[in-house]
Amino acid sequence: MKYNVERNTKYDFAGQSYSTKYPNLHRYPATMIPQIGIELLKEFDIRQGKMLDPYCGSGSSFAAALELGINEMQGYDINPFAVLLTKAKFTKIDTEEARETRKELRNNIFEFLKDENNLNKLPIPNITNIDYWFSKEVTQNLNVIKHFVYQIKDENIRNLFLIPFAETVRACSYTRNSEFKLYRMKPELIANFNPDALNMYFSNLKKVLSIYEIVYYPKLKNDVKISVEYKKFEPKEQYFDVVLTSPPYGDSRTTVAYGQFSNFSNEWMDISYARKIDSMMMGGKKVNTIYQDGLIADHLKEIDAQCNKRALEVSSYYKDLENSIEKVASSLKNGAYSIYIVGNRQVKAVQLPTDQFIAEKFEKNSFKHIITYERLLGNKSMPSKNSPSNKTGAKKSTMTMEYIVVCQKDK
Repeated sequence: MKYNVERNTKYDFAGQSYSTKYPNLHRYPATMIPQIGIELLKEFDIRQGKMLDPYCGSGSSFAAALELGINEMQGYDINPFAVLLTKAKFTKIDTEEARETRKELRNNIFEFLKDENNLNKLPIPNITNIDYWFSKEVTQNLNVIKHFVYQIKDENIRNLFLIPFAETVRACSYTRNSEFKLYRMKPELIANFNPDALNMYFSNLKKVLSIYEIVYYPKLKNDVKISVEYKKFEPKEQYFDVVLTSPPYGDSRTTVAYGQFSNFSNEWMDISYARKIDSMMMGGKKVNTIYQDGLIADHLKEIDAQCNKRALEVSSYYKDLENSIEKVASSLKNGAYSIYIVGNRQVKAVQLPTDQFIAEKFEKNSFKHIITYERLLGNKSMPSKNSPSNKTGAKKSTMTMEYIVVCQKDK
């Protein structure tokens, strides 16, 4: 069975980006722009109740929900940095205290640096191949910033101050900043690369505090309840009124490397397993048999005919997605909507209909497929080309369309 797909230019939002409506506090890969969620909630008249996002990333769905007056939301993510970022954006703090904390932080850091011997008193950060990725001066300055940020007593203010620290860490590393994955700059660029980590941090902090105060703080009314947890979503029977989410398009290792993008941020914030996060995400644990259920099975057979290993890797993703959908479906109330925004990736030149898979699995869990909209994928930060064959130099254009799958639980 093929589920109905309609091209809907309303959801293209051509020329718009995340920052058009909700400037982000920190870059994050493949984020859904909140404008999409806002328009979807309006179209299906969802203006109250409890919202779920089981793969919340940087919290785009919550930004959309706040616009429509939804005031209770729960999000989950396996990436510690994503949880930190979403918490920082959607937790109400005392902005006057934050401004005072910024002054104190600056004073404490510069007083500390007046005596160079103080640098030797701080423990060396446990960063993988630290000298390969950071100069000695940058490492020392980042270490000082981290030391004093972690002394901030108010946890919520501290979380917000860690966001510009994460941005500074990445910008001051030898990473090619245009990439999500970890690629080192060319040697000739490194020779002339001498970032001022201290000034960069305080410049980033000023920007983050300004965006928070202007954009997010006014929407965090006293009755708003947003909970974000670092873990995989576990079912809550008949609890939520809507799920609005954009799950990974495939396993993180070969699609969008959320873990690699966040690696330095997580390591500098003492996440010991930072380099294992991509393998912990959806599709990260390989299965031993090819997925054979439903409409995706024939596509996996095509991949298997070319490469059994890739077919097993893709199967692990769909098995995890199926299990997740079952948990989400049981957690939604009768009459509730599920709204999934996905891309249909190619593997071994085989187009995988993930949108159809999602509709099929929700229908197997007492939902009715309402509509799938096709939109132009023009405002997500995605690589323009990738290597589906994993052969050096054999690159193809990545996906250009995205799909909004809307289902409703039988009343």
